[in-house]
Amino acid sequence: MKHIKKKFLIFAFFAVVPIALAYGIYPDWFAFTLLGIETLDNNIAHILRAVMCLYLGLGLFWLYSAFNESYRNPALVTIIVFTGSLVIGRLISLYADGQPAPILILYIGLELVLVPVAFWVLRMPE
Repeated sequence: MKHIKKKFLIFAFFAVVPIALAYGIYPDWFAFTLLGIETLDNNIAHILRAVMCLYLGLGLFWLYSAFNESYRNPALVTIIVFTGSLVIGRLISLYADGQPAPILILYIGLELVLVPVAFWVLRMPE
């Protein structure tokens, strides 16, 4: 599989950007449409916009790393840590708080898949 690390990092960038933008550009729309929250508190909007920039920052690092071989493995480790941390937090919340909105269940599934896939890609030769 030629250039699998590069392709996976590009995929990760394009996967995280729409989610980030949905969180931060229109947090009211995101909260209402996908989470069923009618009125979004300013503090939650603030958190969503900060999360947007965190996601965009990581996504840009992954894209940069796709084209800079010396950064590919560290970038793959950040994907493992990023998605692994998110899924652990979501599973804790699922247990502590109950079932969230369907979009968040989808995120759990995607993150559960991405952690081992990213680990597998990390172990691949260049």
